[in-house]
Amino acid sequence: MTKYQSLANDLRQQIRQQIWRSGEKVPSVRASSHQTGYGTATVLQAYQLLESEGWLVAKPQSGYFVAPNIQALITSLPEPPQAPVNINDLLFDVFQRTKDSDLMPFSSAFPDSSLFPQQELVRSLSSASRKMNNRSALTHLPPGNHDLRRIIAQRYVQQGLQVGPDDIVITSGGLDALNLSLQFATQPGDYVAVESTTFYGALQAIERLKLIPVEIKASADDGLDLNDLAEKLSTYPIKACWLMTNVQHPLGYTLSQERKQTLVSILRQHNVFLVEDDVYAELYFSADKPVPAKVYDQQDRVLLCGSFSKCLSPGFRIGWVVAGKHSEAIQKQQFLSTISSSVPVQLGISHYLLHGGYDNHLRKLRSTLQDRKSAMINAIRRYFPNSTAVTDPAGGYFLWLTFPAPFNSHAFYEQALEKRIAVAPGTLFNIRQDAVRHIRLNYSCEMDEENLAAMATLGQLAKACLDGKSTGRKHCSAK
Repeated sequence: MTKYQSLANDLRQQIRQQIWRSGEKVPSVRASSHQTGYGTATVLQAYQLLESEGWLVAKPQSGYFVAPNIQALITSLPEPPQAPVNINDLLFDVFQRTKDSDLMPFSSAFPDSSLFPQQELVRSLSSASRKMNNRSALTHLPPGNHDLRRIIAQRYVQQGLQVGPDDIVITSGGLDALNLSLQFATQPGDYVAVESTTFYGALQAIERLKLIPVEIKASADDGLDLNDLAEKLSTYPIKACWLMTNVQHPLGYTLSQERKQTLVSILRQHNVFLVEDDVYAELYFSADKPVPAKVYDQQDRVLLCGSFSKCLSPGFRIGWVVAGKHSEAIQKQQFLSTISSSVPVQLGISHYLLHGGYDNHLRKLRSTLQDRKSAMINAIRRYFPNSTAVTDPAGGYFLWLTFPAPFNSHAFYEQALEKRIAVAPGTLFNIRQDAVRHIRLNYSCEMDEENLAAMATLGQLAKACLDGKSTGRKHCSAK
């Protein structure tokens, strides 16, 4: 996509949002050039394109105006492919009802806490806290602790990503990084592309920011459908994509390097931002660590978001954005919300990364998770119906299960709760909330006798659902 086409897209979206109404004058060519930084020739070309499409009319000696019949043109545009997202109520209900400590935590969003180096982290936090002074709260405001950003940059450089400490902004966890990035790249009413089965945090952000979702086909076997993405980008005025290229949650796939490079190329052609959710980057099972799509970004159109929450400590809530030239803009967004992440925690994690054997911990963690994945898959094959399809992910700690009809994941979730077992219904990960034949299971806990018995119980429930039998107050069959 050329500069003038990008500018034309921006103005179309503003007219759709009624920032400029029918008959109103839009900014002059000179004013728009000054505001956007584009040359006057580029702005004029954009205006002429919009005039040829019927969005604007030119009046001699007066400038460009929104066409008088603009509403008819807007209503003739393709309808959004999905209805507005409405996920927050369901997500709140599931989280509230599955947080009891006496439930089997197969629905948990975090790995088994026993896998983390808690004592080492506490010692690092204590050591770092003793070295704090009265000015630490000010000197570690956004973009965050310099040593921590330097260490993160070092790890990326070793993967071939040319990034420095000043390109990184420390945030209050990975979700904060992702939300800040999406908010920077969009305005209310903008179109945002997400995978057809995606992390519920992306759906929450779209709902909160009043964005319009565009579903891109994705599957555990084939990954992200780049042809569908290209088609949707040509059909809808998409401003940003929120995608996972490594260990996609919940499907588990990792895109090849070639497909990541193609993805970045497609988005560059359409001048679209990629919010790259890479929070599972360290939890890979392959011989080599997969690179992020950001490696192929030459224009700072990829906002790479990472976190320590999935691989080191969920409670410490430290994440980051590799924002490049947009670093200052992300920091300004941060000042409007969280201001900064915890200073003692930044110092503590920085100390641990320097002295605590982080890479050794990661090697053990990956090995343990891979063993526990195999154990849960074996339990599913032993206890669940033969028709159950289960993913074999390239990393992370989630399995995605698919059942044939008749099956209702939310009713299954209700029945599992009655047995004191928490699972995540597939409807949490789908824009339309119609993923009624799927559930997500967390496999990070050791498959001891208690967990094995819980898996056997889930298998019995699944068989009853597929047989059309009721095993409790609610029936599992889809209606």
